[in-house]
Amino acid sequence: MMYRKVFYLVGIFFSISSCTSQTTNEETPSNETAGNTIIISGNVGHPQEGLIIIEEISVEGKLTPKDTISLKEDYTYSEQVIVEQAGIYRINYYGKQFVNVILDKDDVVIRVDGNSRKGFVEISGSSDHQMLDEFQSIMSNFQNSQEVQALNARFVTARDAGDAATVKAIQLEYIALENLNKTKLIDKIDLMGTSLAVLQVINSIDKNTNFDIYQKVANKFIEEGKGNNPFARGFIDEVNVLKKLAIGNVAPEIALPNPEGEIIKLSSLRGKYVLIDFWAKWCKPCRAENPNVVKAYTTFKDKGFEIYGVSLDRKKEDWVMAIEQDGLTWTQVSDLKFWQSEAAVLYNVKSIPFSLLLDKEGVIIAKNLRGEALHAKLAEVLVD
Repeated sequence: MMYRKVFYLVGIFFSISSCTSQTTNEETPSNETAGNTIIISGNVGHPQEGLIIIEEISVEGKLTPKDTISLKEDYTYSEQVIVEQAGIYRINYYGKQFVNVILDKDDVVIRVDGNSRKGFVEISGSSDHQMLDEFQSIMSNFQNSQEVQALNARFVTARDAGDAATVKAIQLEYIALENLNKTKLIDKIDLMGTSLAVLQVINSIDKNTNFDIYQKVANKFIEEGKGNNPFARGFIDEVNVLKKLAIGNVAPEIALPNPEGEIIKLSSLRGKYVLIDFWAKWCKPCRAENPNVVKAYTTFKDKGFEIYGVSLDRKKEDWVMAIEQDGLTWTQVSDLKFWQSEAAVLYNVKSIPFSLLLDKEGVIIAKNLRGEALHAKLAEVLVD
C-alpha cells in the first residue's frame, strides 16, 4: 500500500505503515484513574558523556522531557518516576541509544549498551512488554516455521520457472496457514485487556475482517474507565468511524464528477454488485493492482458487476492519463482534492488501494479484495 503518515501508535515498537487521516470522537470515555509511582532501573554497559533523559512521546509523536536519570559509579541506575497515566516514553541514553517503553503501573528494568542505536537492550519487569514479547514470538515462530520456510522455497522455484498457476496455489496455501496463526494472535489480543500493548499489536490483524475484535478492545477501554488516555481515545475514535463502514451496513452516498464534469452518484449503480475502488495515478501499488481489476471487470461486467473508481489525484491530466494507460473503462470520479477528497474523508480512507464490494442494495459485503480473492468473491456472488 501507499502511505501518508504514521498511525498514532504504529511505528513506535513495530514497523507498520499506514496512510492515515484524522478521526472524530463520538463517545465520551470515562475519566482516568490517579497516577502511579514506579521505579525505572537498570544498567548501562558503556556510559557516554551527557545525560540519560526520560522523554514522553505524545500521540502526534512529539517528545517532551520529563525527568533525568543519574548513573551510579557501578554503571547502574534507579529512578523513581510518577506516571500520571499509561503512556509511551523514550529513554534517551546520551543521545546515542534510544529505548521506547510503555510506562504504567509496573517497575521497569532496562539494560542497555548505551553507545549505539542498534546496541543491546533488554526490558524486564513490565507486564506490558512481556505481552509484546509473547505476541512477537507468535509472529516470529510462524515466519520461521518449517511449513512457511518450505512454502517460501517452493514459491521461489515456481516464480523463477514462470509457473504462474503454482505460484497462485502456493499463495493460497500461505494465506490458509496465516489465517490459522492469526487465530493465535487474536487469542493473545483478548488476553491483553486494556494494556497499551494491545494498541501496538492489534494492527497486525485486518480491521475490516476482524472489526468485532477492534470493537471489543475499544469497549474494554471505555468500560474500565481508561478511554480518556490519549492513545486509547485515538483508537476508540478510529473504531467509531470504522463502525459506520462495517460489513452489513449500507455504503454512504458518494456524488463526485467524472472526467467530463458530470456528477455521478454511487447510488445510481444500485441493482448491480459494485466495487468502490479508491486509487490514484501516483500510487504504484494501485497501478500494479489495476490489471487484476481490469480482468475482473472484463470477466464479470456482463453478469451484473460494476466498478465505481474514486481517484485521489490532484491534477486532472494525471488522473485522465492513468485511466487511459491502465484501460479503466468503468465509472471514474474525483474532486481532485488528494487526501482531502470528500469521499476519502467520508470513507475514512487511510491507505490505497482501498476497496469495498457492495451488493445490489448497496450493502457492504467485503473489503480490500485483492488478486484472486476478488475473482473468487465475484464468482461466488454473481452466479448465473
